[in-house]
Amino acid sequence: MTPITNRNILISGASVAGPALAYWLHRYGFTPTIVERAPALREGGHAVDCRGKAHMTVLRRMGILDAVEAARTGMGPTWYVNSAGKRLASLPADLFAGDVEILRGDLARILYDATAQHTEYIFGDSITAMREDGDGVHVTFEHTPPRRFDLVIGADGIHSKVRSLAFGPESRYFKHLGLHCAIFTTPNHLGLQYTALAYSTPGKLVSIYSPRHNTEAKAVLWFASPSADYHRHDIARQKQILADTFRGNGWESDPLLVAMWDSPDFYFDAIGQVHMETWTTGRTALLGDAAYSPFPLSGMGTGLALVGAYVLAGELATAHGDHRTAFPAYEQEMRGYAEKCMKMGQGVSKFMVPQSRTMAWFLRQNYKLMPYLPGKSLMAKGARKTAESIPLK
Repeated sequence: MTPITNRNILISGASVAGPALAYWLHRYGFTPTIVERAPALREGGHAVDCRGKAHMTVLRRMGILDAVEAARTGMGPTWYVNSAGKRLASLPADLFAGDVEILRGDLARILYDATAQHTEYIFGDSITAMREDGDGVHVTFEHTPPRRFDLVIGADGIHSKVRSLAFGPESRYFKHLGLHCAIFTTPNHLGLQYTALAYSTPGKLVSIYSPRHNTEAKAVLWFASPSADYHRHDIARQKQILADTFRGNGWESDPLLVAMWDSPDFYFDAIGQVHMETWTTGRTALLGDAAYSPFPLSGMGTGLALVGAYVLAGELATAHGDHRTAFPAYEQEMRGYAEKCMKMGQGVSKFMVPQSRTMAWFLRQNYKLMPYLPGKSLMAKGARKTAESIPLK
């Protein structure tokens, strides 16, 4: 039997892609280590979903499908409302929730529980430098003493530190889609029951939904903006930008802004995609949003990360750890699939948050007709078709 080489693999990022990869690497005989900047698992976050045969097959093969379904949000349709809160038209649950929808933090916890016994987790730390030679990668951390690994995988999101160190600055690869988004937890003051409400004005979208068996609500605010003056870690400035943008916007905008200041899990970021000609270089590879972020409203990001982890680990196992064979095979198998998911994300962004008054007016005029239009079911079918477009080994 051919021995496995490059057993010791460092993964940056403990959200979804990183722990999923660690699960498969351990199963194939590798020794994964995960480093995560946050001091602990990140709770909360937006609802994420898996849809179609490929996504569900990976969850089933990992043995976590039952746990994911037990923690599902159970969301029903999303209703568009007017400024008075009157429900005008709905979009089907399948369009946003797929086959199973779960809060990102809940999924991260399930993946952590499935890997913690055999994976070393280093929380509250980050990679600062990587130096590759013929035998491995010498990695320097902010706090942990330097260590050597055989391979390094960047699964650290759209602002990947591994990508910046190995491939160059983020500006080369991040394509801004002209939107910003904020997500935070609030009390379920509207008494929502497994449903979401959305209020649209030109260049803005305010939505609320009720996860965790309606015990809380998630507010999601989108707005069109070519750029915003803020530092990625300056939460106070981000909240002020949101307050200035949505003050007086109508419906529940002002009450949500009040709740925002005390929210325990506020998240804010520019929305875009990552486009790269290659996801690997030497002994380093990128996975998930770090390599091919589609768009949050596409409903593809989480499933894409899970499939990518499955494929990358499988190729490493097939090549007995030889990254010179496994990395190109991973790119070849995932490239077309990732590009389809990203293309769908671009279309969804234009539909969900119309930036022109003309398009916003057009959508408002069609709310009453929406229940009779085939478009919403076609969008859901299109998303499922895209999600299922990769054959798994």
